[in-house]
Amino acid sequence: MNTARVRTVSIQESYSNQTYVNNPITEENQVIEGYFQKEISQKAMAIRKVNKTLCGLLGIAVMVAFVSYYFSMSNELALNKLSRQISTLNEENAELQNNLDRLKSFNNVDSKMMEYNMLQKAAKVIEVQAVHSPVAVDNKPEKTASFNWAIGY
Repeated sequence: MNTARVRTVSIQESYSNQTYVNNPITEENQVIEGYFQKEISQKAMAIRKVNKTLCGLLGIAVMVAFVSYYFSMSNELALNKLSRQISTLNEENAELQNNLDRLKSFNNVDSKMMEYNMLQKAAKVIEVQAVHSPVAVDNKPEKTASFNWAIGY
């Protein structure tokens, strides 16, 4: 595709026996006038080729950076999700460990009591008549809240 603007100029020629050597074309009688691209030197072509290559490599590097950023973000999202699940499981495990410790302590106390025979069953039950005493008995208020003691094991 030629993008140069060309304008033709008519030349008056005499049809005689004159030749080109005898009648040279001067600047006043130019055949074609216009703006033409100048010849590109080898150095300029080499620089242009290097610049195009470097632009291509830069574009590839940018695309690789975008792809790696996408994968790193997706991995980070997966790690955040796993971190939240781990935190939830750790909280549940802490509650279960507290309950287990309390049950183990009760089990240890019960086994020690059975080992030393500190609590024995009565061999025989005796029934007695209620005795009326002249001293009035003070009623103690009942405990409203009981506290579950957890003795270590």
